[in-house]
Amino acid sequence: MADKHERIASIIRKNIAEIIQFQVKDPHLGFVSIPEVKVSNDFSVAKVYVSFIKESDIAPSLGVLNKAKGFIRSELAKKLDTRRVPEIRFELDEGYKKVARIDELLNKK
Repeated sequence: MADKHERIASIIRKNIAEIIQFQVKDPHLGFVSIPEVKVSNDFSVAKVYVSFIKESDIAPSLGVLNKAKGFIRSELAKKLDTRRVPEIRFELDEGYKKVARIDELLNKK
């Protein structure tokens, strides 16, 4: 079952990245990367973790993504072979902060 979740999450991640890159046209959307997608057990919700290069891009870009959520989900439905398309929730990936903190601690010594 875990393999199925991982496979679906990876397909969703790839397709959402393509949709954002090629179909979402908004000047306020900065460079977005999607490091991870987590799908709920019943495949009804997909948490899409996003990260941005500049911290100044975070608030406006998350706003754009949340506004385009319905469009992204409808485009995703065209690409998936599943009966139901999960609800998309965009979450900020905090992993970059942890990496920066580890680098800072390593450089201190």
